[in-house]
Amino acid sequence: MLYNKLMFKFLILSFLTVFAPKHITINDADRICGKWISSNKDIIVQVYKDGNGFKGKMVWFKNIDNSKTMDEWTDKHNPNPALRNRKLIGMDILSTMNYVPQSDSWENGKIYDSQTGKEWSASVRISKEGALKVTGYWHLKFIGRTMSFTRVKD
Repeated sequence: MLYNKLMFKFLILSFLTVFAPKHITINDADRICGKWISSNKDIIVQVYKDGNGFKGKMVWFKNIDNSKTMDEWTDKHNPNPALRNRKLIGMDILSTMNYVPQSDSWENGKIYDSQTGKEWSASVRISKEGALKVTGYWHLKFIGRTMSFTRVKD
């Protein structure tokens, strides 16, 4: 009798383990955190948690104009004149990214292009291969532009 009860409990637990829906934990959302380098190897962004959301700041970029050091470049194309003197290094270029467990993506964000001074809606996902895919778009995601990043090993 005891054997039957134990076997029944084992079968129920086995069934639940195999067929239960995957529960996404807060750690799943945090896997976006870290340093990422673009596929062009021209920018490194550090994604970090900010409250319930995520942001990404520029920590390095390829400096092709040697007239200034990297930390001297400012946000000169910003449409807001009051922000044109802020440094590019350390500036948030990804903001308000919120994790959506159902799609396993970070949505409702913004991405800022310091070369043009334009801000776009943004969506982020991590591919099966581990690449960070950042899509910037205006109204319709499927006609946006996607950039790929790989994780920087510290």
